[in-house]
Amino acid sequence: MIANQDLHTSPRQRIVIVFIALLMLLSTFALYASIVLSSNGSSSSAEASALTAEEEARYQELLAEYQDKVNAQASELSSKYFDEFATFKSRVKSFNAADVTDVTWTDLKVGDGEEVNSEDFVEYSAYYIGWLSDETVFDSSFDDASKPTALNSPLAGTTEMIQGWKDGIQGMKIGGVREISIPSALGYGDQDQGSIPANSPLRFVVMLVPRVDEVEVPDELNNLYLKSMGYSAEG
Repeated sequence: MIANQDLHTSPRQRIVIVFIALLMLLSTFALYASIVLSSNGSSSSAEASALTAEEEARYQELLAEYQDKVNAQASELSSKYFDEFATFKSRVKSFNAADVTDVTWTDLKVGDGEEVNSEDFVEYSAYYIGWLSDETVFDSSFDDASKPTALNSPLAGTTEMIQGWKDGIQGMKIGGVREISIPSALGYGDQDQGSIPANSPLRFVVMLVPRVDEVEVPDELNNLYLKSMGYSAEG
């Protein structure tokens, strides 16, 4: 081990040390300049990706056309299903949360269509009312939960639904209506989910209808949306 050693440097060594110090200083400055220029370049790129006034007008036009098609489809389906589904609104009542320990259901109407099973969850659409044990409706297909006059677009079946929902509609037939009780463990568990508090058992009335194809988003609308968000149409 070397301790308290008196180090001496020659003039040549001192020149080399100064040169290295200057080189490090220049390197630091170059790195800083690179970061600043990169940041400015990103900002310029983002600004360049913003929509022009003409593109913004076209975007709003396409968006309005798309929304009109969605609304028209929802209105057509509502005229077909609203009167029947509205009769089940009276099923929304308070219930004892402690009694809901497993998924249970009651068939309010047996459908005459194909039966839904674990392999074809995506082959249906659904209208629904969901509520908590205190009778609070947290979501529904109605345009107004308290005084409905129409139905919104039906929910598309997906394998991403909560487990209690998937278990609850097992064996239902298209056209059927079922009241389903779901314990919190098979709902959203110990996590708050919007207006649903943690550890809340859920109850639904679900009407299954034939699969409704979603209105396709035009490529031009999608590309303009991506550009407005700073992304290229290619991804």
